[in-house]
Amino acid sequence: MSDERLPGLPVHLKGSEPQGYIALVLHAHLPFIRHRDNEQQLEEEWLYEALTETYIPLLNMMLRLRDEGVPFQLSLSITPTLAHMLDDELLISRYVHRLELLMELAEKEVERTRWHPRLAPLAQMYRDLFRHTYTSFVYRFGRRLLPHFRSLQESGHLEILASAATHGYLPLMDLYPEAVRAQIEVGLESYRRAFGRPPVSFWLPECGYTPVADRLLAKTGVRATFLDSHGLLFGKPRPRYAVYAPIYSPTGLACFGRDWESSQQVWSADEGYPGDPAYREFYRDIGWDLDFEYLRPYLKGNFRHALGIKYHRVTARGNADKDLYDPQAARERAAVHAGNFLFNRERQIEFLRTRMEQPPVVLAPYDAELFGHWWWEGPIFLEYFLRRAAYDQVTIATITPGTYLGRYKRHQVVSPSVSSWGYKGYHEVWLEGSNDWIYRHLYQAAERMIEWAMRLEPDGAAGDQESWRRRALNQAARELLLAQSSDWAFILKTGTVVEYARLRFAQHVQRFNRLIDMVEAGQVDPEFVADLESQDNLFPWLDYRLYRTDALPRELQFRSFAERCTGGPYPVAAAT
Repeated sequence: MSDERLPGLPVHLKGSEPQGYIALVLHAHLPFIRHRDNEQQLEEEWLYEALTETYIPLLNMMLRLRDEGVPFQLSLSITPTLAHMLDDELLISRYVHRLELLMELAEKEVERTRWHPRLAPLAQMYRDLFRHTYTSFVYRFGRRLLPHFRSLQESGHLEILASAATHGYLPLMDLYPEAVRAQIEVGLESYRRAFGRPPVSFWLPECGYTPVADRLLAKTGVRATFLDSHGLLFGKPRPRYAVYAPIYSPTGLACFGRDWESSQQVWSADEGYPGDPAYREFYRDIGWDLDFEYLRPYLKGNFRHALGIKYHRVTARGNADKDLYDPQAARERAAVHAGNFLFNRERQIEFLRTRMEQPPVVLAPYDAELFGHWWWEGPIFLEYFLRRAAYDQVTIATITPGTYLGRYKRHQVVSPSVSSWGYKGYHEVWLEGSNDWIYRHLYQAAERMIEWAMRLEPDGAAGDQESWRRRALNQAARELLLAQSSDWAFILKTGTVVEYARLRFAQHVQRFNRLIDMVEAGQVDPEFVADLESQDNLFPWLDYRLYRTDALPRELQFRSFAERCTGGPYPVAAAT
């Protein structure tokens, strides 16, 4: 066996191969939230919280490990909407201002708690956190994170995954393959512009697998994607190695299946590590606990909300009486849990290796925001795990899907099952009584977009008029993509910020319809178009002709609505 090693992979026992691998995949995604004229919009806090608690800590952790020479490999999806927001000057400036306010509040907390023997160290911890975050973001990273994630990919420690343009749930869009193609192609172009290379792997939003997306991805040169466990296990024929080796779909796209055991240990607050009594309590925050007038300068919209300073620990789940947080005890628990997770993966790999002809791979995908935002100690846990995996054992190694496919090229051909990683494993989260009404609007908009994309080239209209018509159609495509975001249906289902989701969905559909109506009437309002371009400013290079039917593979080119409804399952060519 060759002794070549890819960057980031540990060398075991004088070059011997590990018995198996774990592929840790973190899915970083937020919906596009940018309110140009309203700095008080509370939902913008989602980005700022994720930056402070997840993205910057994870980036600092990976750079620290790389600088110390610790061998590791991770995978991280950065969705196009998130990538755009991380590079948007308006949002960046607002985030820096938000950090300045939090540093000011933390200083006041240090003064307020100075006589409390247990609260005072916690207040100092948050003051130091906000200072360190500000220094990292402004000075070390130059207010831009994407170039530093890119450097980790170039050094071989990180595989950055592409994803769909606005995280549209593709299985409920495949009635219109043109719309699925637009989500994929815009996502791939966004990736190439951000990271300077084509992606190896593609994260299907919500792990939502559909043969249409499979067929379209295979045409782009993407090598791999990820499914929930039953997406593989219910495939035909049944995969010989369950989810512990990738399969090739009939198009030649490699599909990795999620390992349920490793997911539950980390993901579940009830059965997994995050529910430990020593860990920080997410739902207890000074934004609700302290005097309103004291907090008023730091609250958005003049009402209470979380501010990120949390002094309590989980203590006992379901009990409102929470003890104060002990950072050292929590760090020690994270170390114990990292060791336990590693031990379980070692035993799992040792068992699997006796039954497989090649080293197994355990796919462990998680929402990136679990690490730090929802589970405060998550980045500490992950760093302990990566260090121990590199130096404390020889059974397993971390790996990326692209690296695994580069080493092991022969895999079984299986037709995967339509599936998702949502509740009950299919489409129920995004299609049920609370949100089913959105699809009639999305389908009608997709039909109108396709119709205009298929129109003949301009018929000699004046130059300025034609330019504004194109800009209107390009903006209509942006509004359609934004309306298709799976986040709106998810929020409607979970009942969190329902009014905001309804408003955002309605805004994008209404803007889309007004733009198309103007184009149809031949009276485009330049001020309206330019204003929308400034508000919903992502994908400035977008071309509405992505929605042309004749750009699809022939078997996906439907000529009527009835044909669309009866066209599946879609034929695919056998893999070679």
